[in-house]
Amino acid sequence: MNHLYLIAEDDGDTQVLVKRAFLKAGLDVPIQFVNDGTETLDYLFGKGRFKDRSEFPFPAILLLDFSMPRMNGLEVIKAIRSDSSALKRLVVVMFSSTVDESQIEKMYEAGVNSYVEKPSDFNELVHAVACIHQYWFGCNHFPYCSPTGIVRPNKKHRPPVRT
Repeated sequence: MNHLYLIAEDDGDTQVLVKRAFLKAGLDVPIQFVNDGTETLDYLFGKGRFKDRSEFPFPAILLLDFSMPRMNGLEVIKAIRSDSSALKRLVVVMFSSTVDESQIEKMYEAGVNSYVEKPSDFNELVHAVACIHQYWFGCNHFPYCSPTGIVRPNKKHRPPVRT
């Protein structure tokens, strides 16, 4: 099962680095980028240019930057968690380098699942995306979120553990 990542990141250079980090980590997974908080919600709700789910599939996980134009990460997570559909169960990882401790606390209070500091060093970025992927799709067993409801994935979505 390919797990689509939706990554909310407004900096184009960082988008390129994150994509390269996924590839260097050996994670050939589908990734969609959005450039701000408003686009993030449009993507998740399938609005506007994101209406076609064959082109813009519903994500398994959202990596969310805090500092974005039009709508910041805190506003996005509040909108997601206040939704009455299965969207409120979407796994949201705050992946940001510009968040202070009080902002992190607010993000958790609003319902973010995890906070991972976005490293500035490329090798550390590779390690961070590998750890995020291994935890959420290797160790963790969560209810899969889709626009039509929660679907419990079978165990085939997990890579085998080699001892």
